Amino acid sequence: CPADSVDHMPCEDPRRNSQLSREMNFYRERQCPLPDEMPLCLIPPPPGYKIPVRWPESLHMIWHSNMPHNKIADRKGHQGWMKEQGPYFIFPGGGTMFPDGAAPYIEKLGQYIPISGGTLRTALDMGCGVASFGGSLLSEGLLTLSFAPRDSHKAQIQFALERGIPAFVLMLGTRRLPFPAFAFDFIHCSRCLIPFTAYNATYFIEVDRLLRPGGYLVISGPPVQWAKQDKEWADLQAVARALCYELIAVDGNTVIWKKSDGDSCLPNQNEFGLELCDESNDPSNAWYFKLKRCVTTTSVNGEYAVGTIPKWPDRLKRAPSRDLVVKNGIDLFEADTRRWARRVAYYKNTLNLKLGTPAMRNVMDMNAFFGGFAAALISDPVWVMNVVPARKPLTLSVIYDRGLIGVYHDWCEPFSTYPRTYDLIHVAGIESIKLGSSKSRCTLVDLMVEIDRMLRPEGTVVIRDSPEVLDKVTRIAHAVRWRATIYDKEPESHGREKILVATKT
Repeated sequence: CPADSVDHMPCEDPRRNSQLSREMNFYRERQCPLPDEMPLCLIPPPPGYKIPVRWPESLHMIWHSNMPHNKIADRKGHQGWMKEQGPYFIFPGGGTMFPDGAAPYIEKLGQYIPISGGTLRTALDMGCGVASFGGSLLSEGLLTLSFAPRDSHKAQIQFALERGIPAFVLMLGTRRLPFPAFAFDFIHCSRCLIPFTAYNATYFIEVDRLLRPGGYLVISGPPVQWAKQDKEWADLQAVARALCYELIAVDGNTVIWKKSDGDSCLPNQNEFGLELCDESNDPSNAWYFKLKRCVTTTSVNGEYAVGTIPKWPDRLKRAPSRDLVVKNGIDLFEADTRRWARRVAYYKNTLNLKLGTPAMRNVMDMNAFFGGFAAALISDPVWVMNVVPARKPLTLSVIYDRGLIGVYHDWCEPFSTYPRTYDLIHVAGIESIKLGSSKSRCTLVDLMVEIDRMLRPEGTVVIRDSPEVLDKVTRIAHAVRWRATIYDKEPESHGREKILVATKT
């Protein structure tokens, strides 16, 4: 591709999107070009690109030459976000609401919320900046998915991923966020500037859909006790009351609520006209799904609640009740867990993948099913973005119940991440992830060019599929300049698959 496309994200292209409606931030959401509008070319690294600093050092420092964007350092340096120092950007751990660093701020939250001890595991940080909050929670055993839109500060999420922190480009606009219902034990907004009460509290209702019963919501910054925002602050409290959230504390400009762990107290009278969603609404359906102005019922099953669901790490291996989204879910879950433990041992011992070494930090599983691959890596210093293809069974809720994270995605579209953000990309059944899409929508070539865009130089791709599919994949691998080798599968497994392991040069 041309040299000016080093940071190109096809579905988050500001030049294209600026022409679209500004209503509810529609123009800042994913807007993908049609496949024939996308040039088929490989994205070059910026001049002077170096192999990234290894984890855990990368949490505090990255190479300046890998993303020479000084805007955040210049504008936010006084708030401790990041600073330029010699050939590095360094990250003191600050944020707009915690310029002294995330650690004292998290300590303050810990007075009101059970941050350590395994009660909470999955967190969502909305409008996360360079994700220092999520990075600091890792040492507490909390796995935070941080998101921000592509915005004027350029590359916040690219910085987060370069640091080795789970992050994703995303905007809360007109559609549901691409996560299942009741995914997160803890949702955090530190000056995320989301107008929670606008449009009849539509955005607060979306947060409520994502928050597990008994989970915690923390909002820091405006409008919480903020000058000249008395009405917005009163409205925010009124919505929380209408949804029966328990007010745990207001500490300065930070408010902490706990979602009730029983069913919602609606339909009580409330000024926002909030009503319960009807039975036909599947709250976990969230791929290009328009936001609804109705509240998700939790009466499905009380086993989802924080405090009822097993603590971390026990929940990783326990089959959650939501695995009934597929037939014989519990048996499948247990078989899947055993199968991936075997496969990952084979990857490490026989295929010599660098899993478990500092060379691997950001990992993606493009066809995650129940998250068995990620679960088998749990003792490694990695995090895994589990992707459930949008046209397959909605198993992402099971992944979150296990204490892992991920998103829905349709692989005939580019993924919402910057180039060069993953060390290892894994896909079992590359042909099947284009399921249900008409042949013309996308080809194997499109998919592999997209994998190449997401992969860091010297990163690894692992593809499991039939010998016929891998023949096609190998031919394309040479065209995208990967070094590829095909291996037999592990001896204990059935089926005809083989395994292709490739390195991006």
